[in-house]
Amino acid sequence: MAPQTEQHHHRSTTKLSHKPFKSRHATKSYIKELTKGKVETDRGSRKTPHQQVMSKIDRRNQAKQIRQIKQKENVKSTSVFAGHEGAPRLIAVLPLCQDCDAALAIQKLNQSVMPDSFLPTNGPLRVRVERFGQSVLYVPVRRDLIAAMNACRVADFIIFLLSPDHEVGEDGEQLIRAIEGQGVSNVLTMVQHLDIIQPPKKQPQVIASLKSYINHFFPNQDKVHSVDSDRECANVIRSLCTTTPKGVGWREDRSWMLIEEVKWSESHDESDVHGGVALTGVVRGKGLKSNRLLQVGDWGHFQIERITDASLPTLRKRKADEMTVDGDEKAKVLETPDEDQDNLDELAPYDEVMTGHDGLAASEEPSERKGVLLDDHHYFSDEDQSMPPPPRKLPPGTSNYQSAWFLGDDMSDVYTSDSDRDETMDSNIDDSIAAPPLPQDEPLPSNHVGDPTETIPSEYPQSEAFLNPSPTDDARELAAYRSSRKTSAEEDREFPDEIELHPNVLARERLSRYRGLRSLKTSTWDTSEDKPHQPQDYDRLLRIPDYKAARKTAVREALVGGVPAGKRVSIHLRNVPLSLQKTHDPSSHLSAFSLLRHEHKRTVINTTISLPSYAPEPLPSKCKLLVQIGSRRFLINPLFSQSGSTPNDVHKYLRFLHPGQTAVASFIAPVTWGSVPVLFFLPSPSLTSSTTNRPPLHLTATGTTLPPSPTRTIAKRIILTGHPYKIHKKLVTVRYMFFNKED
Repeated sequence: MAPQTEQHHHRSTTKLSHKPFKSRHATKSYIKELTKGKVETDRGSRKTPHQQVMSKIDRRNQAKQIRQIKQKENVKSTSVFAGHEGAPRLIAVLPLCQDCDAALAIQKLNQSVMPDSFLPTNGPLRVRVERFGQSVLYVPVRRDLIAAMNACRVADFIIFLLSPDHEVGEDGEQLIRAIEGQGVSNVLTMVQHLDIIQPPKKQPQVIASLKSYINHFFPNQDKVHSVDSDRECANVIRSLCTTTPKGVGWREDRSWMLIEEVKWSESHDESDVHGGVALTGVVRGKGLKSNRLLQVGDWGHFQIERITDASLPTLRKRKADEMTVDGDEKAKVLETPDEDQDNLDELAPYDEVMTGHDGLAASEEPSERKGVLLDDHHYFSDEDQSMPPPPRKLPPGTSNYQSAWFLGDDMSDVYTSDSDRDETMDSNIDDSIAAPPLPQDEPLPSNHVGDPTETIPSEYPQSEAFLNPSPTDDARELAAYRSSRKTSAEEDREFPDEIELHPNVLARERLSRYRGLRSLKTSTWDTSEDKPHQPQDYDRLLRIPDYKAARKTAVREALVGGVPAGKRVSIHLRNVPLSLQKTHDPSSHLSAFSLLRHEHKRTVINTTISLPSYAPEPLPSKCKLLVQIGSRRFLINPLFSQSGSTPNDVHKYLRFLHPGQTAVASFIAPVTWGSVPVLFFLPSPSLTSSTTNRPPLHLTATGTTLPPSPTRTIAKRIILTGHPYKIHKKLVTVRYMFFNKED
């Protein structure tokens, strides 16, 4: 049969599909059939005006309003630099290599716009750039960690100097990481001594390599400028004078200034310990208020006596075209404190409380109940004379209801199982009483098997006789066992929370403050037992019930009033230790920050802490650290605990912070409003030495402040460990766990 040929068909280009019939007035049943039970909701509707579809005119108007708002913000942010009396732009010049010179770089920058510029001194240098109508204040910084951080945290622009043939090194990288960690505004990068690279065609390769290095820390750096080129220096000056500084978040919420002059008061006797001092500089940030305390570098915080005008002398024309110089008049007082001025008390006033018979407060009396506390219940207490009933021998499968009908332990032999006989035999396994031999004159049982005549090796190991070692051997074995253990840090990483008791320490005294918890996150923690052990003056610390509302109130209060930013003033402080006059270095870069309300009061500070993965060793808890929170530094011994939020506010204590781990550090220090970067440093033994080239501090970890909470409970968990000595069925003998019979 011949195969059928497939018929040819044209494409349906000429076929028309008519529209389906659609009635204008559909019936209810027809609409219900179309919906198929679907219910219309407002899920996709646009409710807010921002979500509404706008016309073309409305969209243009909205874009115009946004553009005008940005222009106003830009003008407001740059108005502080406008005019001859405007604030100068603070530019910190930091050399990252040993062969870089900050003074020479500043001279090259000045010569690009002013050929008659001179070599600056060690201190700040103020220059007026008439081409752009701006004032610039150069701050040369030496390669020192503390000096670099003090200068860069108040700078609007930071210029990093690199070398074409010298590496940055470990010290230079630490400077970059510390400056980046505390907050940085605008960054520019320049290379010095590029002419030594010969032939010149290799210079672009060197600049590309330096750009790749600096992009590792600051990815927004698109170019590395050359100090030796006048054209590139002029471009850098143009960027410095026309770019709007983006600022630092925590710094812009406060009033701050770079101190240009320090003048000590001479109206004091030789026997006086405290005196007055006047600090001169330009106000930046928010308005400067005399009622708030002033933090001056590492000196501490002080009260303001008055704020006077310290404007620079300017030339002023009169009607008769006569020139006169302002500044000869007496300093004008701009603001003085009133009764709302903050005091220097760091703790709440001490109130007498009713004390008990032992001198403790009623809420601090230790609990008289003894035993084990497990979820608010005391077990094994001396008051509880009723002991739990001993286990009873019941038939297999007996329910709780049926067990109430069996009185006593007199059970029938019918209910005696083989397991009961095994338990009886196991309880007498240590007895040395042997079974009596069978009498020889009696006939042997039918199932008796005679003694084997040949011995074969058994597949089961023979029983070993356990002999109690002598005290000398036991002490030697304990020392050898503990010497074989790893270091405490390595052991904590592999076996966290495991401890061993010392032979001379009683466990009932060492572990008396520990309690049992069913769950560390949900179980209720009774804080009354911790009262006698809390630090001194713990109840006098600042307590903030609503942190968000208190922070908003303190920040909003700084928005109104005070001496406006851009004004050059002299701040007169009272009760400043005169010993600081001898230790103050005029070439150092001293800065002042105005504290917000309550920021001098002490409380329990909680901050996140992250130890980088490249750290050489873990960080133990309670170790001595130098912490920098914003503009202040403190010596602390923090407690590390697990991060996260729990319903009962109980967090597990961490004995070590291992590399690559993030935790929460808790310590007592003055409160700081807002989210502020935190830097942790390890004090070096060469902290007081000025002859060493190594930095006195080493940046260890970084973090951010969290809301303070004196009620945060840090619970230490322990697991007792020992060495298995003998195992027999369900009975295990463990050595080196307890060393006292009463324990």
